[in-house]
Amino acid sequence: MELSIRLKTLASMIEPCVSAIDVGTDHGYIPIYLVKNGVIKNAIASDVNRGPVEKAKNNIAINNTQGQISCRLGSGLSTVKKGEVEIAIIAGMGGNLIRDILEDDLDVVRELKYVVLQPVQNAEVLREYLYNRGYDILDEEICYDDGKYYEIIKARYNTKPLKLDCIYYEISKILLDKKQGVMQNFVENKLQKYLKVYNSLNGDTILSKRRKDQLYIITHKLKEFLKCF
Repeated sequence: MELSIRLKTLASMIEPCVSAIDVGTDHGYIPIYLVKNGVIKNAIASDVNRGPVEKAKNNIAINNTQGQISCRLGSGLSTVKKGEVEIAIIAGMGGNLIRDILEDDLDVVRELKYVVLQPVQNAEVLREYLYNRGYDILDEEICYDDGKYYEIIKARYNTKPLKLDCIYYEISKILLDKKQGVMQNFVENKLQKYLKVYNSLNGDTILSKRRKDQLYIITHKLKEFLKCF
């Protein structure tokens, strides 16, 4: 089974373990891949919608992994009990929703070795939540797949909140330090988007001027980041 660049990158962040849950499993590709490649022994493929659960069941049967992967219908991490799995994968949804899933079942999250999170949007919202809630961000990866950038965050629950400069919620310091070409392209893409908005703001209102001042600071910081590559 061939995974997309996004899913391959996500899978590369999973360390060998006994059990995992894939929240929002869709077709069940990630748990199937991890089980077949011996990364995890047992998995739960979970989704809030019946359609994806049925697709996952079908793919699990085709790949002869039904002895190791079970499917559950339900929201977020409510489908598992505290201590039932070692890690959780939550991918393919917005950063706001991933944040809410973690917060809604914090008793489950506390017992996990780590979570691997892949927001399709609002990664900065999720990153800010993780730092402010006290998580340790263990690692991050970024990839470019089918015309989109995807940021993937590996984190472990802790109780040490950390406040960062707001720019580091949007632009990961961990990814900056890796100096990968895809991250350079990501920052450049962000810069061009912000410059376009900055140049379009010509109003005399207080809000317009305030936003222009904010964007000036952000674009200056992004330009400084690009000098590091």
